[in-house]
Amino acid sequence: MERGLLWLPLLGVFIWLAWAGWNEYQKVEAYKQWASEFERAKYDIYAALGQRGDRLVWGSPTRQGPINTGEISLQTVQQMTLYGPDDALPASAQLPKGCKVALAIDCGDASQAWIPFTDMELATAWKNRLQTLQESLQSTPQP
Repeated sequence: MERGLLWLPLLGVFIWLAWAGWNEYQKVEAYKQWASEFERAKYDIYAALGQRGDRLVWGSPTRQGPINTGEISLQTVQQMTLYGPDDALPASAQLPKGCKVALAIDCGDASQAWIPFTDMELATAWKNRLQTLQESLQSTPQP
């Protein structure tokens, strides 16, 4: 009987791990459907992000697809600032608990978008790509 009582917590851990894996799998599958309409997309535990033309869309991943989505046009962006683990995030940053890397996108109308990342290299690559895209949009004459 003692052996059974010793294995019971381990069984609980295995059940929890199986549920957590299934939950994350469902999030990734919902993200795949959502991301299919974008030219470029990223998924991590903090946010799903998609870029199509000059539109940037992001949200919190769930099993039903991203929620709390935000959308901006790169033509309205005035500045992009990347905050890393060594930088102090401003108090105005509304980021998920534990997030240490974020891209702050400042739009001209006193609004600021915060996009969380898990990896600094990925955040840097996205910032560079978005800045390049923004510069090419600004240099292209509008009809």
